[in-house]
Amino acid sequence: MSTFSGSSRYIADEGLLADVNAAIVLGRPLVVKGEHGTGKTVLAAAVAEALGMPLLTWSIKSTTKAIEGLYSYDVVQRLNDSRFGEGDVRDIRRYIKFGILGRSFVAAERHVVLIDEVDKADLEFPNDLLRELDEMAFHIPELDETVRAANRPVVIITSNAEKELPDAFLRRCVFHYIAFPDRERMRKIVDVHLPDLSEKLVEAAFSRFYGLRKLEGLRKKPSTSELIDWLTVLVRAGIAPEDVMQRLPFPGILLKQEADLDVAKVRR
Repeated sequence: MSTFSGSSRYIADEGLLADVNAAIVLGRPLVVKGEHGTGKTVLAAAVAEALGMPLLTWSIKSTTKAIEGLYSYDVVQRLNDSRFGEGDVRDIRRYIKFGILGRSFVAAERHVVLIDEVDKADLEFPNDLLRELDEMAFHIPELDETVRAANRPVVIITSNAEKELPDAFLRRCVFHYIAFPDRERMRKIVDVHLPDLSEKLVEAAFSRFYGLRKLEGLRKKPSTSELIDWLTVLVRAGIAPEDVMQRLPFPGILLKQEADLDVAKVRR
């Protein structure tokens, strides 16, 4: 069985690697929780790349229903076809369209499925997928058929901790919390995206970045992706390490709330 050991573009600690591989061995979904910008979403792409599997992404919204990930029955199209004589409307199968999970179940090869930001949906959303994710099967009443996964997909579910997930749902999953990277791990992440940076610039930027994250009262702490964007702009603009320490160049890349600018006492 394939195991995940990281990738050239994704820096994972031993705990995360162990939990990813545990989920693969058990055939259970992996719930990855953590604050924005800690690499939850890109983990699925890294796993798919490393294991040589196709990736299917289901981006969850506040209005998303669980059934949408399984299948849809286009009754409107069938009605129109019956009115205008387009094809055999008795063949209901023509009007069944598989969602992301459904497509992974019927695929000939094993897929990685990302269910992204599950906590954006209604509170009942995770419970509505309990059986389907546990048994990797679902029933289509219109056809009176049960679809079972030919190849059990690797399911990665991300949560930004905006809502608590139901205990019954979590019991059927492997869970991992991605802590915000410390300086050592952050340096490895930065080196992947921006190799050959000046050591002095990186140290100055890290001092300001982690200093901001420690400030009390920030509504939104700057994230890893924002740090990388900020370093990219600092390099392009030719900003010296001394300038980074004396002032905060391009504050709008790191701080996204007017109140946070006030808290940080940004000097423009």
